[in-house]
Amino acid sequence: MDAASILSLLRAGQPPNAEAMRWFAAGLGDGSVSDAQAGAFAMGVCRTPLSEAARIALTEAMRDSGTVLQWDLPGPVLDKHSTGGVGDCVSLLLAPALAACGGYVPMISGRGLGHTGGTLDKLEAIPGYSADVSVETLRDVTARVGCAIVSASADIAPADKRLYAVRDVTGTVASLDLITASILSKKLAAGLDGLVLDVKLGTGAFMKGIDEARALAGALVGTASGAGCPTTALITDMNQPVVPVAGNALEVIAALDTLTGRAVSAPLRRITMELGAALLVSGGLALDIAEGRAQIARVLDGGAAAERFGAMVAALGGPTDFVERYADRLPAAPVVVDVWPRHAGFVTGIDAEALGQVVVALGGGRRVAGAHINPAVGLVNLARIGDRCGQDHPLGRIHAASPAEAETAAEALRAAYVTASAPVDPPDLLIERVEA
Repeated sequence: MDAASILSLLRAGQPPNAEAMRWFAAGLGDGSVSDAQAGAFAMGVCRTPLSEAARIALTEAMRDSGTVLQWDLPGPVLDKHSTGGVGDCVSLLLAPALAACGGYVPMISGRGLGHTGGTLDKLEAIPGYSADVSVETLRDVTARVGCAIVSASADIAPADKRLYAVRDVTGTVASLDLITASILSKKLAAGLDGLVLDVKLGTGAFMKGIDEARALAGALVGTASGAGCPTTALITDMNQPVVPVAGNALEVIAALDTLTGRAVSAPLRRITMELGAALLVSGGLALDIAEGRAQIARVLDGGAAAERFGAMVAALGGPTDFVERYADRLPAAPVVVDVWPRHAGFVTGIDAEALGQVVVALGGGRRVAGAHINPAVGLVNLARIGDRCGQDHPLGRIHAASPAEAETAAEALRAAYVTASAPVDPPDLLIERVEA
């Protein structure tokens, strides 16, 4: 078997078998497959979708191209992945909540992509927090604290790193098979006993329609389960931000406000409970979803989850008093202005992707890989669908680096909102549950 024969099959519209996928992924990892061949492979898979068996084989082989963690811990190893959205800071609650319930969470996360915020960008707004750590540090912090949210090291799924870089410059990112293998190869390399997927749907998500969200959720659940990891997916609404906030340091504040009970976001708490309950059941820590929800609620309300978050921040280089002093420890923007609607009424629709782009334009996201971001800028107090807006009810508040940037952002924020004279009901937060 060689690369040319596999590429010939794809060119002819014949899906390669599982053995071919294992061979190609191994070649990506050890360098025997060239970048040109990797690009041709990615284009071929876009044109000729894989069978489920071949997708599972590709995912497993990409996972096995580097270090696959093995654990000897008194509780299950659990994790979550979100397909990305705006105001999505769920991981900052979920990881410590699971740890407080007896799970262990080595959460390998990413930075922002396009209009969506990245979990690592949020955490790196905390002074001193280091997400780029060795596998040994990931093992140590997870074992001691119960959770560690970090970036993928060079040892984790190197085949995916090569293929992703090629996909990014060859217009082949949007392949269900390659998206699935990319997400899961990194997650499964963490040696998980259970995984939950938060598949976002709506104006702020990559998946705009229910059919494509179902297709991705089904592919992810089927592939992860086929690779031996019990997995559930929840399709959740992203027609508005999860919390009424978008921006790195500002989302950390929103997460800590909920963790500490100072200002609880009901949608954030609910998604955390639903995802956490599914994982507790998968890991054998809860008999059913209702018991799992109760456990997550208990550690959120009792402060145990906040304590775990503080311990994780300290273990990864952040302030030891962060939970007590988070508002003082995070950077703040020098310009803060409210944005008023052009006409009074009720919010009937939000272009959540446009809100994410406002944050990027303010400097809170990247237009090119590796660009510096300003963690202090963003949006807060965002009006939600069904809310009244008018003279006493602004659409939101902008945190900016300069008055000129704030003025530009205000126009873009107004354009992201649709208002009418009569209210509408907000969308359901939890749309569907997908299981193997």
